[in-house]
Amino acid sequence: MNSAIPTCENPNPLRGDGVLSSHEGDKGRKKDGQLKSPSSSHLAYGILDIPPWYLCIFLGIQHFLTALGGLVAVPLILAKGLCLQHDPLTQSYLISTIFFVSGICTLLQVFLGIRLPILQGGTFAFLGPSLAMLSLPTWTCPTWTLNASQVNTSSPEFTEEWQKRIRELQGAVMVASCVQMLVGFSGLIGFLMRFIGPLTIAPTISLVALPLFDSAGDDAGIHWGIAATTIFLIVLFSQYLKNIAVPVPVYGREKKCHTSKFHLFQVFPVLLGLCISWLLCFVLTITEALPSAPTAYGYLARTDTKGNVLSQAPWFRFPYPGQWGLPTISLAGVFGIIAGVISSMVESIGDYYACARLVGAPPPPKRAINRGIGIEGLGCLLAGAWGTGNGTTSYSENVGALGITKYVDLNSSRNLFIFGFSIFCGLAIPNWVNKNPERLHTGITQLDQVIQVLLTTGMFVGGFLGFLLDNTIPGSLEERGLLAWNQVQEESEETTKALEVYGLPWGIGTRFCTSSCAQYLPFWPREGAVGVSQLSLWPWDSSGERPPSATDTRM
Repeated sequence: MNSAIPTCENPNPLRGDGVLSSHEGDKGRKKDGQLKSPSSSHLAYGILDIPPWYLCIFLGIQHFLTALGGLVAVPLILAKGLCLQHDPLTQSYLISTIFFVSGICTLLQVFLGIRLPILQGGTFAFLGPSLAMLSLPTWTCPTWTLNASQVNTSSPEFTEEWQKRIRELQGAVMVASCVQMLVGFSGLIGFLMRFIGPLTIAPTISLVALPLFDSAGDDAGIHWGIAATTIFLIVLFSQYLKNIAVPVPVYGREKKCHTSKFHLFQVFPVLLGLCISWLLCFVLTITEALPSAPTAYGYLARTDTKGNVLSQAPWFRFPYPGQWGLPTISLAGVFGIIAGVISSMVESIGDYYACARLVGAPPPPKRAINRGIGIEGLGCLLAGAWGTGNGTTSYSENVGALGITKYVDLNSSRNLFIFGFSIFCGLAIPNWVNKNPERLHTGITQLDQVIQVLLTTGMFVGGFLGFLLDNTIPGSLEERGLLAWNQVQEESEETTKALEVYGLPWGIGTRFCTSSCAQYLPFWPREGAVGVSQLSLWPWDSSGERPPSATDTRM
């Protein structure tokens, strides 16, 4: 009997999580006396397990659909600043480009970077400074581009209008990505982590998405009924119906049909929710329940609104570097995107630790973090060269990243002041600067542009204030959350298990390419490993408290 196929003779091939279990491997690990991450007991597959190929296809589709909203949103949000709001065909080219580059960057990160299951995609951290740069008087869209009746999308004049803007973004992203690669591959990020604590990470990550609530509301407001239905379905499937098993037929090698139970709603909540919502829109479209007038409310919920784009766009399109022309560079754009790069790196570090904990992996060693940040910088370089108008970063739920900040003592008036003041200023200052740009004129055009871009980027303002106040206002390491934060990093020395998870593929650095000189590179896996048990424990339990005996397990 094929052990990968659920049959009656293998009565428990499916666990309560809805996918095939790897509990035999778990037993082996428990026999070695190792304790697993609290969340790993809820996983049907460990970080080193390989699901069946047919399940990988559907799970991959769901991951794609989960990231679809973010990937599509980035070019659509940039469209107005690029003067492309009336050119959906070019918008589709930008979307296809960011899809293509995100795939390449994900492969690079999974094989050569942090090697955790984190999708790489367009980053909202770059949107703030990008929109701030495009709002400068130099890049304000001409009035005629705002009127659909006056826009000839095939004219050279219109083409140059939007391409010169995206070339400016390309140049800024490519220069800033070199800074990120330097910070990562040089090991500088490991040094900076001594000063970057939860009170820096929390406001920075929070302010990445908060300023975009206006765009999110506008998109959902296209048809609040459909938006609410989609949200309701995803919540229903992922939270309320997750423990309901659906009988599915399976076949064994003896060609006999058996039935087994599969937790469909828990495994595919997003896929099911989006498919049902789209089918609902399709039915409402063919029955003409949705308005057919382009100016009517709910028109954009129709499934045939982009029919002309489908007929004009090529079935296959291969994006290439420099497809919009030679990138250009400005000081304001570079400084603004560097602020986005800093925020993206801070967010990614939180993502790495949160993702590792969720998949039951050891905390990532500093060398793996250095490599992950460096590869993200390389991904941003590729995104800039290909002309996505954006960079790439790790895609994971912000809630998961913010969960790591609960080592912070929020009963402390000091911490409450720092967090609250950083968030307040990160929202208030950009709002004031946008309304009063003339108050910041120094007489030096380039300096004025740099100041305006930085001060209208909320995550930079909030993150900078959080970093400054947290490192200057007196407070103990425990109160600041740095004690637990540093203990996490201390636990992440490379061991056998850590090298297995975070080491380079095909034994590079451990069995091959083990040059003594390479061992001094801050991103290269260190040859040889100590015992496994010290890395099997996270320095906290499922409630977020550090177990008193955690340090007693070290060898």
